Amino acid sequence: MEEYKPINGIRAWAEDDRPREKLLLKGKSALSDAELIAILIGSGSASETAVDLSKRILQSLNNQLSELAKLSVKDLTKFKGIGEAKAISIIAALELGRRRKETEPEKRPKITDSQSAFDILYPHLGDLNHEEFWVLYLNRANEVIGKENISKGGVSGTIVDPKVVFKAAVQFPASAIVLAHNHPSGQLKPSQADHQITTKLKEAGKALDIPVLDHLIIGDRNYFSFVDEGVF
Repeated sequence: MEEYKPINGIRAWAEDDRPREKLLLKGKSALSDAELIAILIGSGSASETAVDLSKRILQSLNNQLSELAKLSVKDLTKFKGIGEAKAISIIAALELGRRRKETEPEKRPKITDSQSAFDILYPHLGDLNHEEFWVLYLNRANEVIGKENISKGGVSGTIVDPKVVFKAAVQFPASAIVLAHNHPSGQLKPSQADHQITTKLKEAGKALDIPVLDHLIIGDRNYFSFVDEGVF
């Protein structure tokens, strides 16, 4: 009779314990560092699974991924079970992670009051000799996820189309918006037209569940806030 030999490889494990299947079922965050490395190297050996091999490598480095990233192909191939191809896969993946960190966008500015909105918008509107209408698009944390120049006009006014304002809001998608336009004259008092467009955009925002948080009129190093002045 043929001698029974137990199977100890990954294929003998419960499906949700296998790294690839676990990633599909539970998501990437559910995997340990060793399991992620096991996916990179693909296979272990007759006596050691890819996960066990990955654990052994990490344990030799005090479980520090930063130390793993310092190893060369030659260093990695010193571990039994790691050939040149597997070593290259590990190094390539860690290099991608390093490059991603380098290219991560700067922290998004957060709107906490009218001054923080003004600080973002003034460079765009402060020195113009014609009117422009801008919108800040915010996420649920009131962080700026986009800003758009909606329209340009003359010295005394510019036309604003609510459909343009909220089309962009839906596309981002934004959870709230801040309106702003400039008065080249330096006179910050809102006109009747300013009140009308503010009311119109507030009502449109309510219908779309994208509230208008404020409307700023920007002049020469100063501004008028509809919210701060209690006319919002």
